[in-house]
Amino acid sequence: MVEPMSLPSLVLVLHDVAPQTWADYQPFVEAVDALGEVPMTWLVVPNFHKHNDLDEHPGFRRWLTSRVARGDELALHGYFHCDESPPPSNPRDWFMRRIYTHEGEFYSLSQAAALARLRAGIEVFHRYHWPLEGFVAPAWLMSEGTRLALRQLPLGYTSDSQHLYRLPDFKAIDAPGLVWSARSAWRRGLSKIISDQREQRWRHAPVIRLGLHPVDMRHGFSRNYWLQTLKRLLDEGRVPMTKAQWLSFHSDRLGRAA
Repeated sequence: MVEPMSLPSLVLVLHDVAPQTWADYQPFVEAVDALGEVPMTWLVVPNFHKHNDLDEHPGFRRWLTSRVARGDELALHGYFHCDESPPPSNPRDWFMRRIYTHEGEFYSLSQAAALARLRAGIEVFHRYHWPLEGFVAPAWLMSEGTRLALRQLPLGYTSDSQHLYRLPDFKAIDAPGLVWSARSAWRRGLSKIISDQREQRWRHAPVIRLGLHPVDMRHGFSRNYWLQTLKRLLDEGRVPMTKAQWLSFHSDRLGRAA
């Protein structure tokens, strides 16, 4: 029998998961489910933009619980997924918080503020009996205070667009990821070109992550790209896993090799 980690893997990640964004994702998730057993990692926001509190959406919570039972992973993705810190005070911060994104919730938080918000998110997962191993900051932006806070918490990993980081020591593991900017037609076209180039460059990578966002699902061009890319990578023999599963197998393999 071939062990999963002897084959290249893929990780399908749904960002910004909340009651508000479920309508965007639902047709895509149904199409993925129709392919067979393809586990996904859902990046869950406890109160998306401060008007999607999970406490007020029992039906959606039951759906997430059913996904866990199916073999999917839920990871904590910020708490509000919006940046309400004081205005930027220098050009770099202005660019990161006003041009690159308006949703870098953890970009400028102090250690104390980040710790409080992370603990609140962990409590949400505990309240609904959802296993939790990973935290992903909105837009992958983290302050030094956030990094210090993560070292104090019982979490297994965090990530950015091209790496997974084991906690608490932030050991980096290469995990290249495809991600689109789909807000306009020209961005979608450019994203397709860049993603095709990167997929070829990473064709021998041990793992490739597919990082989807709700806006990708609102346009047939980008939605079809993700579904066809997923099918192609599966046909090429890549094994679908969640982030947590891949890290677990990665650790087992390194342990055997030591």
